[in-house]
Amino acid sequence: MSDYVLPEVWTWDQASGGQFANINRPIAGATHEKELPVGKHLFQLYSLGTPNGQKVSILFEELLEKGHADAEYDAWPIRIGDGDQFSSGFVAVNPNSKIPALLDRSGPEPIRIFESGAILIHLAEKFGEFLPKSGPERAETLSWLMWQMGSAPFLGGGFGHFFAYAPEKLEYPINRYAMEAKRQLDVLNRQLADHEFIAGADYSIADIAIWPWYGQMALGKSYAGSDVFLATHEYRNLIRWAEQVAERPGVERGRKVNKMTGDPSEQLHERHDASDFESRTQDKLAPAE
Repeated sequence: MSDYVLPEVWTWDQASGGQFANINRPIAGATHEKELPVGKHLFQLYSLGTPNGQKVSILFEELLEKGHADAEYDAWPIRIGDGDQFSSGFVAVNPNSKIPALLDRSGPEPIRIFESGAILIHLAEKFGEFLPKSGPERAETLSWLMWQMGSAPFLGGGFGHFFAYAPEKLEYPINRYAMEAKRQLDVLNRQLADHEFIAGADYSIADIAIWPWYGQMALGKSYAGSDVFLATHEYRNLIRWAEQVAERPGVERGRKVNKMTGDPSEQLHERHDASDFESRTQDKLAPAE
């Protein structure tokens, strides 16, 4: 039994923050002055290869795969463990200090877009891909996109945090969020029983948003051991979809962008050209880099 006593007024104790104590704080705003780098392309992505970051790089790579040459982009890593998200330059693009953030310089004035769902909609509408223009198909796609944005915090910040990152394993929160994670997996499994893709017959930004979180978990590529713990093999329709999406060239490339952990051959810390996937993954760079 915990000896925690609920105080009348909460106060911040940084020492209790666990693994993320050095970057979590109860206030917003910049902590230091630093401008963001800017590359040669019209789109500047500031991100990290987490599930939320992968959504946007996957969409860019899918657009390029479909022949949209003007979707070329520069992807710069924001090392959230080092506090890059609190630089003055990043806060100017995203006042919420979360990745990903996008600067679109394709119009008369640069446009900042933050929140991954907003970025997906912005790019899908701009290029006329992966989001139906009207009708029930559009409503279904947007509904599933918003489902992901509302549900994934329970999967990541809830289940993932207490399963993988909390300073100690606590039965109540792990049970609470494991139950919710399995409920969400069942929601997707039931939807995919009658649909090839999440929102219907066509691949869309709903799939692009949901796969990095739920597809990778189903395939055992997120929190170590979570696929076994949650018995994801039971969700056969979800597994079928997850494997199908994983085989797409745009997904295969996009999930590597700004990735800083894991297999060096799957880490492309910065992306500025399509050729970077062949020449600048971490396994191909000298150790000094």
